[in-house]
Amino acid sequence: MIGLIGLIIVGVVLLQEPPKKKEKVTQPKDHKPTYRSTYHFTTPDKWMNDPQRPIYLDGKYHYYYLYNRDYPNDNGTEWRHATSKDLVHWKDEGIAIPKYTNKNGDPWTGSVVIDQNNTAGFGKGAFIAIVTQPSADGGKQEQYLWYSTDKGKTFKSYRDHPVMPNPGTKDFRDPKVIWDDQENKWVLLMAEGSKIGFYESHNLKDWRYTGAFMTQNIGIVECPDLYQMKTNDGTYKWILGASANGKSIGKPNTYAYWIGDFTGSGFNTDQTEPKWLDHGFDWYGGVTFESGKKNEKFTKRYAIAWMNSWDYPNETPTMDEGFNGFNSVVRQIQLKHIGSHDYSLVSQPISSLEKLTYRTDSIRKLKVKGSRKLKASGDAYQLDADISWSEAKNIGIRLRESKDKSRHIDVGIFPQGGYSYVNRGSTIQPDKSNKYVESRAYFDKNKHNVHLKILVDKTSIEVFIDDGQVVHSSEVFAPLDDREISLFSDDGTAIFKNVKIQHFHSIKEN
Repeated sequence: MIGLIGLIIVGVVLLQEPPKKKEKVTQPKDHKPTYRSTYHFTTPDKWMNDPQRPIYLDGKYHYYYLYNRDYPNDNGTEWRHATSKDLVHWKDEGIAIPKYTNKNGDPWTGSVVIDQNNTAGFGKGAFIAIVTQPSADGGKQEQYLWYSTDKGKTFKSYRDHPVMPNPGTKDFRDPKVIWDDQENKWVLLMAEGSKIGFYESHNLKDWRYTGAFMTQNIGIVECPDLYQMKTNDGTYKWILGASANGKSIGKPNTYAYWIGDFTGSGFNTDQTEPKWLDHGFDWYGGVTFESGKKNEKFTKRYAIAWMNSWDYPNETPTMDEGFNGFNSVVRQIQLKHIGSHDYSLVSQPISSLEKLTYRTDSIRKLKVKGSRKLKASGDAYQLDADISWSEAKNIGIRLRESKDKSRHIDVGIFPQGGYSYVNRGSTIQPDKSNKYVESRAYFDKNKHNVHLKILVDKTSIEVFIDDGQVVHSSEVFAPLDDREISLFSDDGTAIFKNVKIQHFHSIKEN
């Protein structure tokens, strides 16, 4: 695709319809140049990786994530806590589960639930976390219970012995706990190599194996997920998800999911291969979680992931600022019936992000043949555009472009090849091997239009195609002065309509 994007540009036009500013508001305050995200959640310092599923209580979402206070000099993760009322602005609440406080190793990924019925005996409404730790007995991956009686601020270890001993397998981690309303029991999913194990309990302490779901050709699975959703045609479906590595078969290394039926003891599906919630390079360890409103339990769900990859975890300019780690924006996900028989999850950025808007640039319509630079520029915004074409071979938008046009990130559609893409090869990016430069996803070559919604921030690009049927999320490290935006259409004319660029304040300022 680099060669295609580098085609000779014909008829470069620098004129455009003047942007229409819909509102007049105060510009954000000037700050020292930084690679810290403007509107994405970032660790205050040091290191972060896997998110733990947020839960809702008393008007706030409680979010935990793996944090290493000793990075980059020493290892070991612990659970750090943050809260939010709108899933955009976050308050740091400090360490909730510290590392190396019992005989076992550091806390890894797990999940937390609110024990409303006091099934575990720590009190009604206690926060219960089931967490993987490498045990003192040889470092085996085993599951331990931690509990909190102060609404999730601090947790105590239940005991030094596991509530789920290792059954004799190398991989036995990332427990995900849900409540089964039908059978009044706790259900736990476990990542066990290429298998997802199912377990049940009535007290969160004693667990019984009930079944398994076997995956194929997507490597070792991590961070399993299970939930039920109501579709847009009124039916209910179960979704089983997991972080997985499909690189060996040309698939993403993000969140794989299957649609089917939860039987109470396992999961059945007719899918031969999983679908993928993201096609970019940096949307890993993803978790989904319920809305805080009970009447939205089956219709509205959110998702968040770690924006990094274990192929290049330490390649970021933020290291010079003393931190490494940020999350994707929170998305709303829905299960939709698309086409005659197919169901898929679709994603949209959470709507409360738009409250960060301090200026909007709008363009009703532009015809583009070759390249057209916009007067609008920036490094933290949401861009929407409707694009149509008849004969053009490569259509899209160049983001974070340098003034001399030598650096840019390209988001586009290549109809002849039948795919959408995000190409970060012409700017600074984390993959030194250059294997992961252009992400691709299927696009119907018979279509001649597309809607793009693109979120740009200091070190990230998230692209939502056709109402979020396809998403690409990737890290990018464009120099801070690279802020230009251009539209392009190669070997034909494309029409860009309803172009809207919403520039965002920093979440630190609101």
